[in-house]
Amino acid sequence: MSRPLSRWSTGSGRITGISDRDPFNQDYSKDFAENGFGHEAGACQSRQGTGLPFVKLGLALVMVLALLGSLYWTISISTLSQVPINRGHRRLQELLVLDLSEIGELSLGSAKLRELEFCSSEYEDYVPCYCNVSESLDAGDPDGTMEYERQCVRESAKEHGCLVLPPRNYRIPIRWPSGRNFIWKENVKITGLEFSSGSLTKRMMVEEEQISFRSDSLMVDGVEDYSHQIAEMIGLKNESNFNEAGIRTVLDIGCGFGSFGAHLFSRQLLTMCIANYERFGSQVQITLERGMPAMIGSFASKQLPYPYLSFDIVHCARCEIDWEKKDGIFLIEVDRLLRPGGYFIWTSLTNTQRLLHDKDNQKKWSLIHDSAEKLCWDMMSQQEETIVWKKTTKKKCYSSRKSGPPVCDRIHDLESPYYQPLNPCIAGTGSQRWLPIEYRTPWPSRATLNSTELDIYGLQSWDFAEDALNWKSVVHNYWTLLSPLIFSDHPKRPGDEDPSPPFNMLRNVLDMNARFGSFNAALLDAGKTAWVMNVVPTSGPNYLPLIFDRGFIGVHHDWCEAFPTYPRTYDMVHAEGLLTLETNQQDRCSMIDIFLEVDRILRPEPAMKEKKTILSITSKHSLSCTNIVVCTRNEEVLCVNTSTKKSWYAISVGTGTY
Repeated sequence: MSRPLSRWSTGSGRITGISDRDPFNQDYSKDFAENGFGHEAGACQSRQGTGLPFVKLGLALVMVLALLGSLYWTISISTLSQVPINRGHRRLQELLVLDLSEIGELSLGSAKLRELEFCSSEYEDYVPCYCNVSESLDAGDPDGTMEYERQCVRESAKEHGCLVLPPRNYRIPIRWPSGRNFIWKENVKITGLEFSSGSLTKRMMVEEEQISFRSDSLMVDGVEDYSHQIAEMIGLKNESNFNEAGIRTVLDIGCGFGSFGAHLFSRQLLTMCIANYERFGSQVQITLERGMPAMIGSFASKQLPYPYLSFDIVHCARCEIDWEKKDGIFLIEVDRLLRPGGYFIWTSLTNTQRLLHDKDNQKKWSLIHDSAEKLCWDMMSQQEETIVWKKTTKKKCYSSRKSGPPVCDRIHDLESPYYQPLNPCIAGTGSQRWLPIEYRTPWPSRATLNSTELDIYGLQSWDFAEDALNWKSVVHNYWTLLSPLIFSDHPKRPGDEDPSPPFNMLRNVLDMNARFGSFNAALLDAGKTAWVMNVVPTSGPNYLPLIFDRGFIGVHHDWCEAFPTYPRTYDMVHAEGLLTLETNQQDRCSMIDIFLEVDRILRPEPAMKEKKTILSITSKHSLSCTNIVVCTRNEEVLCVNTSTKKSWYAISVGTGTY
């Protein structure tokens, strides 16, 4: 059995081919063959010895001319001081010069063709950076935490991975909102034994090809009654008042199959589901398949990659975390994530009066209760299995305690830790973002910040407003290109007379370099039904606290590592300026790794998923795709991979995006 190299193992089916063509040129196939590039990989490689020097020289000359023209353009504009210049347009020019410089370097580099292979079928649901059970046992893991811990090992840059194929019977997910209640059975990895287990059959109905989800019966009397109960326990009339109480973002630990988050979505709440890595019956995989936010994450020994003071509610319904262990350090992590005045909601069978008669349960409950008091949490209510605590809004409480975790000093009070060890101190008390949730602007008004609020993040109001206007225009251009016309047998550029793509064409969107979250805001302003996982790279400026404070969700991530999700979980991956950001760093990973990760994350396209040729990597960074449709409009380019993926991968020539 082959094993993954770097992120994945090499398997069967070699992939080769290079394409830099205009897909709308009917003479392309003929020209391509006549120039000697239309044969098999061996023929292509045999001509490298004689053809490559001329190709390199030609590319170099083109790049030099382009650079000189762009530099002359930029300098000539900058000298005309009497002409007002839009700041954003100047920034685009500067980025364009940087990108052309990068392309020029690539054109002069080694152009040796690398052949990528498909992973074998056993890696259809493979998630890098996570151990399976047998590996944790072999490694000697007495606590069993290694199975759930994220452990990414950097491989040699000379090694590269393989392309993950979808299952043989994979089908394109049902569009939102119908997809919230129905998914295709073959799209998720659930064994026959799990289908027959009592816990699953209570929560879903398995038909011949589909799985339908009931109101989650594990949540007391169903998710609707359960959320209504929670609203009453925190002092609200009903669940429709969550938004008025300043509640917007929810972290759902061990979310089942996302039914709680799906229901809260209808109440304008945005729920992030996290659960341990699971090889079968994954809560994260199924939740994403249903069209709700989710990612792999655990409370084993490391902090979650979110900023402190980010969530209004942290929810745990039978999430199987031993809150009483390790001196309450898991509760300290919950406290770090909660905003002042936020709620920790814990539902467990051990909370019932009947089970509390057991001495062991009494001891556990006593430890949890004491830990909550030491964190200055107020126990608001208890009804049967559910208990609600409220985080204090008063910093003075921490100095008036007789005992408890210390307040973090400045060195250990990291705003956005990246998988750091769990910290046994209270975080965020010195932050300017310490603001009780009841004083926060309700959604959706909170997505727009005034100049005083922007000062907290070191931003100017004009920069923020300009970024928002730019992305509103870009989203309009992107959406006009997401047309079925480009997937037809005779693709063409969509015109103004052609029908627009449906508003629910995309649901799960991942922004690899989110900056202020303006792309997310623009999608919502345009009335699209998508939600966005806003990723802030560790290699760039950290605006993740701003993203959460705007009422969005996101995560800190190093793109030299695999993203904590399963294959085929996003409809669109967007990356403005990411390659420029990554290539400016020293000793970083290759672009091959990043493109392979994008391919792993994206969902397949229905008609073409059986084709074999996908990607060929040339040089040290550059990538050429086969069976790619590229449309351009107003300098915005959309690269759509119609070979095996419905890959909405955005490319913007004017802003350094690839």
